Amino acid sequence: MNLEVVDLEPFRTGSQAQRLAVAGTVDRVYRTSGFLEVVGHGVSPDLIEEMLSTTASFFDLPLVAKQACIVADKTQNRGYASEGTEALAYSLGEEPTAPDLFEAFNAGREIVDEADRPYFDAHKSFFAPNIWPEEPAALRDVWIRYQQAIAVVSDCLLSVFALALDVPESYFIDRTRRAIATTRAINYERRPGSPDPLPGQARMGAHTDYGIVTVLLADNVPGLQVRHQGEWIDVPVASGSFVVNIGDMLATWTNDRWVSTLHRVVPPPVSADGPVRRRSVASFLEADPDAIIEPVSSCVTGENPARYQPISAGDYLMAKLMGPRELRKTEL
Repeated sequence: MNLEVVDLEPFRTGSQAQRLAVAGTVDRVYRTSGFLEVVGHGVSPDLIEEMLSTTASFFDLPLVAKQACIVADKTQNRGYASEGTEALAYSLGEEPTAPDLFEAFNAGREIVDEADRPYFDAHKSFFAPNIWPEEPAALRDVWIRYQQAIAVVSDCLLSVFALALDVPESYFIDRTRRAIATTRAINYERRPGSPDPLPGQARMGAHTDYGIVTVLLADNVPGLQVRHQGEWIDVPVASGSFVVNIGDMLATWTNDRWVSTLHRVVPPPVSADGPVRRRSVASFLEADPDAIIEPVSSCVTGENPARYQPISAGDYLMAKLMGPRELRKTEL
């Protein structure tokens, strides 16, 4: 299944009519599927390639070097996660047959404005210091430049969402000025000599994303599947584009007008020759930890009353994060 392609260039630089047309397309797509493909985003192709290659160099390090970046406190969402230590299906309240077949490296936003520090300190479990590896030496600089570029894309998307939902254009931006924002690089690799996957074992188990929006950069290597009309559909990823999907928070804000869609990453066939690698970088935008998530007025009617009780973004996210990391079912 090819995702619908949305060009952000007319929204970023065009007339109000062009901007509303982009918002209308996004509204139409997200009513039936939480996934689309974005071009015209303004992120340099050189930076995209630099991000993928530098991050791959980290995953190519010996395991002991990567394990030096493991953070013992699993609530902090930082540093390195070894293959087999997480299972995303737990976030749905399900119990998978085996842990997922990926390794990951996480970093959050860097605090650059000291005026914000009291707020971040009050919510320090979401804004723990980043753990940067010694090698590759360029990784920290590349990641920060990439995070800054994606923050611009995310703000553009938030404006699109607001126009599509008939709320003030700054509605979501106002609730994400100090947002929980995490960059997660994921390495799916079948190394020589690796055992075959266990029956039902996934590279990443079926799940929905937890926050507002995810901007995904990935190799065009098969594996990503989206649940559509009761079936798992393969999703190709075009070079230089982003896959943009909404998460559970935004589905709640829209009172389920928009769909937070199940997706997963499946292993390559056992018969595939040699190492099969898929590199991906997911940029997750949540909300300010104390932002209240509840259906917006434009999505609530007498025929469709509010389906959700208000909850803070921080409480919601922590409940979702800890199930997969403690290998237990999430209760929310």
